[in-house]
Amino acid sequence: MPDTHPPHRPDRIAVRGLTAHAYHGVYETERRTGQTFRVDAVLELDTAPAAAGDDLEHTVDYAELARALHGVLTGEPVDLLETLAQRLADVCLADPLVDAVEISVHKPEADLGVPFDDVTVTIRRARS
Repeated sequence: MPDTHPPHRPDRIAVRGLTAHAYHGVYETERRTGQTFRVDAVLELDTAPAAAGDDLEHTVDYAELARALHGVLTGEPVDLLETLAQRLADVCLADPLVDAVEISVHKPEADLGVPFDDVTVTIRRARS
């Protein structure tokens, strides 16, 4: 008899819209004056052990995670959003409970020379 159960989809914890004024970018004006950046982090992990025991020790403390991500966001400037996204993903994957993470970095004030709403780089990284 074939397996009729859908494939397991991982549980997710998301921190969205983490915002900071930072100095990332290729251009000198971006490094001098800075601009607003936003980050969305979606972590994949098994939350069943935390739920079963109602125990924070068995899941990700998202307040602590948000502070760590904010520290990277406001930390050492980088040229590329791709580099920033990777550094943010590395923070998330440092927690052994996290199996994978999707990071989106938003740069809504980028100077594109034309009207736009947002520039976003999104990466997904999984534990190797």
